[in-house]
Amino acid sequence: MDKILEQSLLYDFYGELLSEKRRNIYEASMFEDLSLGEIAESEGISRQAVHDTLRHCEKALNDYESKLHLVEKFIRIKDDITEIEKLVSSDGDISERLDKIGRIASDVLGEL
Repeated sequence: MDKILEQSLLYDFYGELLSEKRRNIYEASMFEDLSLGEIAESEGISRQAVHDTLRHCEKALNDYESKLHLVEKFIRIKDDITEIEKLVSSDGDISERLDKIGRIASDVLGEL
């Protein structure tokens, strides 16, 4: 998965667990595409402090995912739903397709 997409998903799931100051710095870097110098100036800290904060944010978000696996589950469930959509619109034996949809639905419910 693309690193930017991965970090965005991690932030979507776990960003609220970061302190407000860390969230502001992370958002400025990732979503506003500000440079370390621009963020440092707006936050009144050094470029090195911004760099360290971003590194700590990434580590924290990855640590949350390694313990909770919410993004991993989200991606699996999204893939399963995509498969169900394909089965619904495909040709072929309806009972076979319904059986596959039922198995996938059971898997998704097992994830929750």
